[in-house]
Amino acid sequence: MRDAVIVEAVRTPVGKGKPNGSLHDDHPADLLARTLRTLVERAGIDPARVDDVVGGVVTQVGDQALNITRTAVLAAGFPESVPAMTVDRQCGSSQQALHIAAQGVQSGAYDIAIACGVESMSRVPMGSSVLPGTNPFGTMLGERYPAGLVGQGISAELIAARWDLPREELDAFAYESHRRAAEAWKNGEFDREVAWAGQWDETVRPGTSPEILAGLAPAYYDERTAERFPEIAWKITAGNASPINDGAAAVLVMGADVAERLGLRPRARFHAFAVTGDDPLLMLTAIIPATEKVLDRAGLSLGDIDLFEVNEAFAPVVLAWQRETGADPARVNVRGGAIAIGHPLGASGTRIMTTLLHALEDRGGRYGLQTMCEAGGLANATVIERL
Repeated sequence: MRDAVIVEAVRTPVGKGKPNGSLHDDHPADLLARTLRTLVERAGIDPARVDDVVGGVVTQVGDQALNITRTAVLAAGFPESVPAMTVDRQCGSSQQALHIAAQGVQSGAYDIAIACGVESMSRVPMGSSVLPGTNPFGTMLGERYPAGLVGQGISAELIAARWDLPREELDAFAYESHRRAAEAWKNGEFDREVAWAGQWDETVRPGTSPEILAGLAPAYYDERTAERFPEIAWKITAGNASPINDGAAAVLVMGADVAERLGLRPRARFHAFAVTGDDPLLMLTAIIPATEKVLDRAGLSLGDIDLFEVNEAFAPVVLAWQRETGADPARVNVRGGAIAIGHPLGASGTRIMTTLLHALEDRGGRYGLQTMCEAGGLANATVIERL
């Protein structure tokens, strides 16, 4: 089977997902368009060679409606002949876009593809695609789960309870995410991957501390939920969960033979892929079986992986994953994660891959594994090999 390789990867700085955020005034189509333009300029390729552009967006309504990826491709000045599509696998949307692009190259359906993602949560709030008075779940799902499913914040609380994760451990994990991200920015470790020079990820807080985080109130307490789940101790706060963000990222994928023909340097190859589902009540735990599945498909063990990127939707998600897998925390999210850097939903899959690629290069690692929890009890997992 043909090798699919990464030639270039770029991202925006991640902005606060609020009206006063640094990226709020940028329409998400324009934000993605500038990212796409930067990607092909850095790679030095003619965009007319691109066979498809696959973009991840979660809330496909309002400013993000009507196949925004195609809008961004045209706005970027790509030839009208370059097609595009927008996919939704919730928080893993642009990681799924990576899978589609790479698998298309491996199969021979594409020679060159771009995987990308964007989300402007300040302009298109999470959940705004559910119209007032509508029911996106139908009736049959309720027959299967008569007690009802819950939101992600409550799922995170249930994970913290099931894995007996104390509040102090959650806050310590969050603090470490900010410390690592701030240190990485200070040392210039994000400079190569970020398309806008001179801008930090806006939600990184160098001045936070475990004491500050310990003073934050629970974010999801609800009396009826407390009665239903007495095991919940209400440990999830705004400090140990990912914030609301704006951002975009893009990755250039092509056949290894195409890169050689064009005189381009392959930086990593896609080694294995996996998608899986898990309990939709816990919702965020599918990264555990997804990790096992992708390692099995790759023919690798946990010890073979030099760096892990596990999306920090909530601190207990990564901590429960570490407990179950036994992964070394020193190799997980080495430049901080979404709790600090931010989680612009549809962009996060390609943002994380961009960070993973550059971290592997800077540290001389060989294998990297990325996995993300997704609404509905889903997860993607990807293994890349640095070349």
